[in-house]
Amino acid sequence: MKLGVVGAAGRGSSFARCVKEVDFFELHAVCDISEEGLKKAVEDCGAKEGYLSYDEMLEKSGIEAVVVGTPMHLHAEMAIKGLKKNIHVFSEVTAAISMDQCHELVAAANESKAFYMMGENYTFMKPNMMVRGLVDKGLLGETYYAEGEYLHNCTYLLEKTPWRRKWQYGMNGVTYCTHSLGPTLQWFPDDRVVSVSCVGTGHHHFDKEGKPFEQEDSTMMMCRLRSGGLIRIRQDFLSDRPHAMTNYTLQGTDGCYESARASTEEPRVWLRSRNEEPKEWENLFDLGKEHTPEVWKDEELLQQVGHGGGDLLQLFHFRDAISGQGTCDLGIHQAMDLTLAGLISQESIKQDGAWLKVPDSRDW
Repeated sequence: MKLGVVGAAGRGSSFARCVKEVDFFELHAVCDISEEGLKKAVEDCGAKEGYLSYDEMLEKSGIEAVVVGTPMHLHAEMAIKGLKKNIHVFSEVTAAISMDQCHELVAAANESKAFYMMGENYTFMKPNMMVRGLVDKGLLGETYYAEGEYLHNCTYLLEKTPWRRKWQYGMNGVTYCTHSLGPTLQWFPDDRVVSVSCVGTGHHHFDKEGKPFEQEDSTMMMCRLRSGGLIRIRQDFLSDRPHAMTNYTLQGTDGCYESARASTEEPRVWLRSRNEEPKEWENLFDLGKEHTPEVWKDEELLQQVGHGGGDLLQLFHFRDAISGQGTCDLGIHQAMDLTLAGLISQESIKQDGAWLKVPDSRDW
């Protein structure tokens, strides 16, 4: 299948490099607004065609699928254009930056003959997939509480990627929640967020003009699930501290999990079935091959690609969904489940943490 990548000189480059490992796709075309970056992308990735215009690539290249790896405020617009031409779309996170965009994107996906998938790569990281496997096997019992934290000071990127000043730092709330909510929500089978409450810590950091960022330093979003469970999400783009982008906790009736929070730690799990008394942690990775996901058997290859193997595994998932070899749990409605909670958090924080309902796109 002929594949195109837009944003090929930036985030999209990771996917362009991964395509050679996925025999279903042929990297046919790449696109970027940077002429110099586009030339390098064509050479580095071996694409047959290069475009400075996304519209032109969709119109002329003959691609059948496209990877949208552009800044977040462009994702929905570009995905909609692809879907309207019945081109399969794999879109980076978040899926959209407004409620209106969400409605337009869902409508386009419902009307298109093509398939939409959101690329939440953190769900494909080895520890997160292992925990999901334990949940699916019932080894943690009924899950009822989880935490996800994305603590990543990105201010050093503001000059290189100025779009962040508005779309990540210029709005308050948990504006970029999918890396935290994506894995944790998958640990609650067939569940969704029905309401959120969001609060922040205030403003202690300033932009280069000396003005406080609209985004509060740390924002906290509590997510009430349909099942009655609770997920706490913390986002922090501003605090001066070491990065910690993969912090997770999960509690169930028969077990619990805590991720590694520093390079000196390992992810740990307690399972009642393995260790009733005394209750002691085990290294998650010591559970062995029985609990290692099949897709992670070629770990040497996966550790060479971006986001802990997630970038390549997403393309395999996209391939399987398109070809009918598997189902996709990051389709349009799952993308909305992860995106809408963050959008509603922006309204909640304006109302001093009021609990607000999260709409279900399946009803649109």
